[in-house]
Amino acid sequence: MLKTASSAPGAPRALFYAIAALCGAANAAEPVLPRPGFLQTQPAAIEVSWSPLRLPTGQKTALAGTSYLVAMDEEWGLGPSFYGAAKGNFGGLFTVGFTAQRRWRLAQDLHAAVSLYAGAGGGLSSEKLRFGGGLMLRPELSLRREMGPWYAGLTMSRTSFPSGNIAGSSLGFVVGYADGFKSYEPDESGQRVRGYRRSGLGFDEFAFSAGSYQPRKGSRGRGGAESQRMGKVGGALRQYVSEGAWWGIEAAGASQGGADGYMEALVGIGQDYALGSPTLRAGWQAAAGLGGGGDVDTGNGWLVKLGPSLRWKSPWGPSLLLDAGFMGSISGQFRTGYARLSLGMPLDQAVTPFGEPNASGGVVQTQTVSASLQRLSGVKFKNGREESVGQLAMVLTRELSPHVYGVAQAGSAAFGSAGAYSFGLVGLGLQTRPLALQGLPAMRLGAELMVGAGGGGGVAVSGGAIMQSEAWAEWSFGETKRLRLRTGLGQWRSLRGQTQSSPLVNVSLGYAFGTLQR
Repeated sequence: MLKTASSAPGAPRALFYAIAALCGAANAAEPVLPRPGFLQTQPAAIEVSWSPLRLPTGQKTALAGTSYLVAMDEEWGLGPSFYGAAKGNFGGLFTVGFTAQRRWRLAQDLHAAVSLYAGAGGGLSSEKLRFGGGLMLRPELSLRREMGPWYAGLTMSRTSFPSGNIAGSSLGFVVGYADGFKSYEPDESGQRVRGYRRSGLGFDEFAFSAGSYQPRKGSRGRGGAESQRMGKVGGALRQYVSEGAWWGIEAAGASQGGADGYMEALVGIGQDYALGSPTLRAGWQAAAGLGGGGDVDTGNGWLVKLGPSLRWKSPWGPSLLLDAGFMGSISGQFRTGYARLSLGMPLDQAVTPFGEPNASGGVVQTQTVSASLQRLSGVKFKNGREESVGQLAMVLTRELSPHVYGVAQAGSAAFGSAGAYSFGLVGLGLQTRPLALQGLPAMRLGAELMVGAGGGGGVAVSGGAIMQSEAWAEWSFGETKRLRLRTGLGQWRSLRGQTQSSPLVNVSLGYAFGTLQR
């Protein structure tokens, strides 16, 4: 489809030793077994698009979209996508979902594509502007001209929220870059191999963060009230191009302060330098992206931030990052100072301190990207009513050891009347080894606990902090066991103010792959 050390064991040290053990650091002494040809490559592409949209009120906005598509065969690709408002006064309109795409070769450097995006989300609503349950569909027809690994073209798309009143067709454009998705077979998890390239999604570190915003004097919400201090939680994925230089993506949401429903998604860069020791480093970082919701006035949604950073790399693998600075909206009234503390967990070390490829050995760990359909059977709203809500989410899991894994998910309401309710969660889970049952697909059992932020859509989530727990069973399908079907039962709960909880039922379909941890 796509072209081509001190001995005193204090409490902090004990904690880091435990985390490092979960990450598989204890296996570092095992022999490395070279496996030529073991790393597989599938064609893949990252696409960004721009789609103007006229709303029922006559106002205009535009959706900026990003998709990462992996070829399933010669013609079809599938992957996660994100769309956010980037024009007008609708900052905070977000949707997250998945795109399926079919391509046709028309000439040596020309191809056509038909895509269908299905996701969930929403934004600022009113009597004249309704997102309904939150489900968004976006079919697209496009014609692209290729220029080496790059391509660009025109699009004709139709964006609609079927249970709301928002729908419109428009001409737009798309720019893409063709690359390869490199991975190992998931059933080779735990084996040691020698690697020369990044695998999987290509990131070296995942960081969980908690922090706060302190709005500047005069910063006001969309309703005119003065903005208040806001707590936030989030996560980030980073790729290091050298010891102190990195780029990455990050997302966060309000967890305290009455701004439940505020979300942001940013792309960032950073550089730091050793302070006498290679493990203590100071530098700077900057980011830009989209954000809004929770009555926070971000105007058209564009945000920028800049500030200093201080990073400590522990001898056991994890790192602590403290950063602070200023963030503001380009066209809205949101202006704020921020401070954040992050715990970074190593996923890979693909480059040496001098930016050279790292040829050392590592352990194959299984990672899964899933589309999840969740049902909350009894959710309370701010106006006093209670009803069921259906959610669509993108879920990422990554094994840290045979029985422990990390999990993150982001999604929104799609069915019911909570359109614009969105959430992000991170946590840990425990799982069994695959259970072999005669005549049945391989199965494993597990349980997980996640915390994060959510809000919007009128759901009563005071402050925005939420928690979700789940017990699950999973079956593996296919010759290489890359397809994963999971069902689970659990509970969703808000954590501040007048707390509420609801039983949760989850069904998800995932794609598993092996990725190298060095």
